[in-house]
Amino acid sequence: MKPIPFSREETADITARLRAYFRDELEIELAALPAEMLLDFLGREIGPFFYNRAVYDAQAVVAKKAGDINEALAGLERSG
Repeated sequence: MKPIPFSREETADITARLRAYFRDELEIELAALPAEMLLDFLGREIGPFFYNRAVYDAQAVVAKKAGDINEALAGLERSG
């Protein structure tokens, strides 16, 4: 899977959240560079699981909407 490129602002926001989590929940001070490395690791190794779940959820929504459209079209049929 191709990595998702984040802007510098997004990367800064995400790494700030990681650092805050490590500080508040684990009492570990995580420096900026290790936080960016962790972000890269999570994106590469765990990100595909989240991405695939989002794709499956989107497929389910589209399938339901397609079924709704098919039902609506069937309701337009005329007997001949």
